[in-house]
Parts: sequence; structure tokens; C-alpha cells
Amino acid sequence: MTIRIGSGAGYAGDRIEPAVELARDGDLDYLGFECLGERTLALAQERVGRGEPGFDPRLSERMRRVLRHCADQDTTVVTNMGAADPVGAAEATATVADELGLDLAVASVAGSDVRDRLDSVEEDTYEGGRVADIEGVVAADAYLGVEGIVAALEAGADVVLTDRVADTSLFLAPLVAEFGWSTDPRAGPIGQGVVAAHLLECAGQVTGGYFADPGYKDVDGLADLGFPVAEVEADGDLVVTKLPDTGGEVTVRTCTEQLLYEVHDPSAYVTPDAVADFSGVAFERVGEDRIRVTGAAARPRTDTLKVNVCYEDSHVGEGSIGYAGPGAPERADLAASVVEGRLERRGVEPEELHVDRIGIDSLHGDFGRRHAAEPYEVRLRVAARCRTERAARAVANEVETLYTNGPAGGGGVTTDVRRVVGIASTLIDRDLVEPTVTLHPGGRSVEVSR
Repeated sequence: MTIRIGSGAGYAGDRIEPAVELARDGDLDYLGFECLGERTLALAQERVGRGEPGFDPRLSERMRRVLRHCADQDTTVVTNMGAADPVGAAEATATVADELGLDLAVASVAGSDVRDRLDSVEEDTYEGGRVADIEGVVAADAYLGVEGIVAALEAGADVVLTDRVADTSLFLAPLVAEFGWSTDPRAGPIGQGVVAAHLLECAGQVTGGYFADPGYKDVDGLADLGFPVAEVEADGDLVVTKLPDTGGEVTVRTCTEQLLYEVHDPSAYVTPDAVADFSGVAFERVGEDRIRVTGAAARPRTDTLKVNVCYEDSHVGEGSIGYAGPGAPERADLAASVVEGRLERRGVEPEELHVDRIGIDSLHGDFGRRHAAEPYEVRLRVAARCRTERAARAVANEVETLYTNGPAGGGGVTTDVRRVVGIASTLIDRDLVEPTVTLHPGGRSVEVSR
């Protein structure tokens, strides 16, 4: 038996059209949407605090576009678009299904929120203190594994919506449910499942997105980039591909780049379900846009889960202005010194101040000045992290005043003041985190095996 899993999104704002193509034409068993990042979850928790829905704002749109196709193709949807409100997300999805005339079983998986258990965490944060002592906590979520999703699938769910589940677990859970795999590497090819999930989780990256580099790595059809499909068998045999007649490519090179993406140690890639070992992975082209993946191994899962604690940190004030023509870099330099001088006179003392000449030194320091000819145009950006919103706004305003109080020829000013949410990561005992599964409509609870 071969299970076909497609990736419908690699982040919250991803394109919807490739997911529609997969739902309609992919002959999929499962369609996964990975739409939850550290920042997006914190924003979702803030919406809940304001009495607003805490699930992904694009949830209903995505579901309205794909559910009928998924029902026609008997494709199950798994996604973390539940964010801070998986129950609300499941109810909203059930409403969309009802409006489309579809009889679907929708499940929510919750349990990642551990704000009430931070006192039990003894590990230091990256800043060197206990997470229990952090003030202004907005969100604290553990990375759940496959257990809740597997329970929902075994209960017959057609759509599963979760809160903070690890990216790989979204795509690994269907394989565990379908093949009866154990997360113990001694009892099955869980390493191959994790590598399949890791290659899928960023959607278009493995089909050529974030890969193309004209003249070095040319990729055709980026405007119509298709998203990937993994074909997985019970013994762990794995082929990564995409739909024909879609843009992009699946090659040894695209798979290699995605394999290493966000992986600190390829021999010890820690997930909630296993510690994967990618050091022996090999790729083989077995057809047009078809890459066989072999050699992934794993060690047993850890006794702890990663937790991200998001907290109110500071404010950023930012302003930018453009200069063009002869002497543009010199005028941008003068404008920067003017802003810094005025902030000093006003007694504004940012915790961090960044002054960038975009096109010259914003990415690689003074390398551009030393190795490139003088540009015809440059954009000055001044950004500062401040303790108060008032100070951050002062920074943005001083850039705006360069219109008539700075060097000649400045224009196109933009300003922004925003609050910064900080993140501290730590570990929590796995036994302190309990996923809960609910079927909607009806609210029937499902037992989760751990």
C-alpha cells in the first residue's frame, strides 16, 4: 500500500492555488497545511485575549477552496491552523463543510498551552533565567507529537485541526495511523517517516521555491510553482514528487537543500516523535521530478518537549527614506547622522539602533562599500528597539522629518511602530503535557494513547 501525502502550505501566508491543485488533481490520501510559527501563535493568543477567534485568519478561505475536492477524492486534511483555538477552528470548519453540503467529521487536537505549568520548568532560558520569572507572558506552548492526530484519524476524522504540533508531526501522523508504525525506531521505519515529513513541511521549498538563483540554479515555472507530494510505503520506501504540468522541479539538489533546512545536527534532528538521523540519507532520481529517498534512521524520542515562551519585550520604531542621483550614498550618510544627533538631543536612548543603507550595507556590513561601485540610488533605514512605544515613535518621526529638515532629494518616506514579542525556549517533561481530541459537531472526546 502506498500513501500519498501532499503539502498544501509551508507557512501561514502561503499560496492557496497549489493546495487546490493538489486537492483536485493529486489523488491524495492526505493533504497537510503547516501554517503555524512562533510569531503567528503569539499573535493568535493575543487575538484570543481580545475576544477574537484564535485560529488562523485564512482558515475558512482555505477550507472553502479545498474541502469539496478533498471529499470527492477521499482526502483527509491535517493542519495546525487551529493555532490558539483548535476547538473554534474545528467548529468553523464544520460550518464551512455544512455550507458546502458536505458530511465531514472534524476533529480538534488541543493541549500545547502550558502557561499554567511554567513553575515546573527548572531549565534556564536563553537569557539565563527561569521561564517562570518572565513577565508579560503572551503564550507558552509545547511542541506536541503525533499522538493526538493519530487518535483523531483512528476515530474517523476527515479534517484534523491542531494547536502547536511540530511541523514534522503533521505529516508523520498519517503514516503512523495508516501503517501502524511505532515511534520506537526499533519497531519500524520511523526515520524514513520523519525525513518524508521534513521534506514536505515547507511546501514549495522542495519544489524549487527559495532555491532558484538565475545562472546558478535555474528553475522553470516559478510563477506556477507546484507543491510536493510524498509517496510512502509501509516499509518506509519514499519518493518525493509533484504534480505534472506544475511549475518548479523536484531534484536531488532541491531535496538536499530542504533536508538541511533548519537542521542544526543532521545526525540528531530532535522531534517530539523521534531523534532522526539524516546523516545516511541518499537521493536518487527515478523519473522526471521523482526522487527516491533512502537511509534515514532514528533514535527513541526524548523525555522532554520543547516549549516556546512568548512575552512582551519592547517596541520597534522604524523609518526609511530614499535618495537617488549623484552623491546618493553621501546624502544617506548625512541623513543618518542627522537622525542620530536629533535623537541624542531629545534624550531618546534606544536599547538597539540599526542604521542601514539598503543596497550598500544592510546585509553584509561595509562589504558593499569596499567592493562595489557607487550606487545611483540608496534607501536609508533607521530602526530602533526601545522600552516604550513613545521612544519608538520618536525614532520613526525623526526619519519622517528628513523630508524638509534633512539632505536634498529625500523621498518616499515610510514609518512603522510595532510591539516586539520576545521568545525564550526551554524544555518541559513530556508527562506534563496531555493532548485532548474532540470530534465536531457533537463534542465527543477521543481517548489518546501515549
